[in-house]
Amino acid sequence: MKKGQVLEAEVDRVDFPNKGIARTEEGTVVVKNSLPGQLIQFSVNKVRKGKAEGRLLEVLKKSPLEKGRPCSHFGVCGGCNYLSLLYEDQLRIKEEQVKRLLDGALSAQAEDWRWEGIKASPVVYEYRNKMEFSFGDEVKDGPLALGMHKRGSFYDVVTVDDCRIVDGDYRLILTAARDYFAARGVQFFHKLTHRGYLRHLLVRKASRTGEILTALVTTSQGLCGEGTAAEQTAEEWTAERELLDGFRETLLSLEREGKLSGRFAGILHIVNDSLADVVKSDRTEVLYGREYFYEELLGLRFKISTFSFFQTNSHGAEVLYETVREYVGNPQGTKAADSAGKVQPAGDVRPDKVVYDLYSGTGTIAQLMAPAAKKVIGVEIVEEAVEAARRNATENGLDNCEFIAGDVLKVLDGIADKPDLIILDPPRDGIHPKALPKIIGYGVERIVYISCKPTSLARDLEAFLAGGYRVEKAVAVDQFPWTGNVECIVCIQKIRDKKD
Repeated sequence: MKKGQVLEAEVDRVDFPNKGIARTEEGTVVVKNSLPGQLIQFSVNKVRKGKAEGRLLEVLKKSPLEKGRPCSHFGVCGGCNYLSLLYEDQLRIKEEQVKRLLDGALSAQAEDWRWEGIKASPVVYEYRNKMEFSFGDEVKDGPLALGMHKRGSFYDVVTVDDCRIVDGDYRLILTAARDYFAARGVQFFHKLTHRGYLRHLLVRKASRTGEILTALVTTSQGLCGEGTAAEQTAEEWTAERELLDGFRETLLSLEREGKLSGRFAGILHIVNDSLADVVKSDRTEVLYGREYFYEELLGLRFKISTFSFFQTNSHGAEVLYETVREYVGNPQGTKAADSAGKVQPAGDVRPDKVVYDLYSGTGTIAQLMAPAAKKVIGVEIVEEAVEAARRNATENGLDNCEFIAGDVLKVLDGIADKPDLIILDPPRDGIHPKALPKIIGYGVERIVYISCKPTSLARDLEAFLAGGYRVEKAVAVDQFPWTGNVECIVCIQKIRDKKD
């Protein structure tokens, strides 16, 4: 197989997260964004050490599995991989992906472990509670677009006004914002020239409370699309002010006219002059309401600000966190919240136990464990998330939670209270290799590892096995229907000598 060749093949399977495995007479090749059973045409763009990678050119024949109902953007937008499949077939593919990875990682484990399959998301369409839309154009010098990047493109943007993984409020807000700025000829920020005004539209909506937080992200260049804020004239400042006021009123009119199912908690203007294509704030102005909204989860109430981490599928998060509680040690499977919404204790967490919640985010897991523990200590590197966790714990009446801002690798040595149980929920890249020995060194009986990237989990599990632990059981949880992502929860037990 040579670089530049154009070949045809049928896809056997898909490895995590979107790597189609196709077999040809000349060998096996990985072709991203293909589906099992598809006949595809691809060009070979890399051959190294006997492994080949290809770029998908065309689907010559659909897979027999493609019986779903994709939206009008499917295949163009880079958001969803499996929308053309039935949900049960997508679940099976994800389950097989995770099981293959864990089988490989645990091949050295002497004792058997229990695979508990995959848990479905309670809601499979319109489930996301956060979207970051980009301003741009779909073709060079085309009309203003607002949505997601085209699959495989860094520049082109597709207006995803038919997106099925968000509810109708997102689609209405997106369309209203795009039409408002397009009618006024406002320019988007061009990544090559670094000139322009419009960058992103961030929309967050609480699935339980219905509160909506929307943020328009622009540069400081003003409507002229060049220079800096300090260089704008009084007329330019006035024009920008009028534009932002009109944007606010355009969104609020959707609520006043009864078109939205939710209601605005806040509308913000964020200024970001970073050259990187990320949503961040150099300066934030509240155009309406407040800078945060509230969401409810398993009997707890969470105050969420613009950049606070929170699971993007609130309904799926309840399945995820209830499973975590069961893995902590609850053989009866008692739910985290009773019928009245009151948080229930976790089985293996007792009033004399100290729990570490490492990579704790806004402290959701820590607060679910707190009612039954002596103390829960959360460690999180994002200071804003730590501040949110502290506020949320106070609002939920929990006084035995301590949240520490810092890198897990650097913070652990300074914590006086030693853990009886450790819960890990690291970022996608997994646990820092130098932090793993410290975590293993505590020698706790049980560790519960939550992973949003099974390949990182598989790598880290090898270190736990080498450090005297074994995997007792594992389960996948589909938090992200139709995409290539999946969560996994693993219960890790300390191996004790028989004399112990």
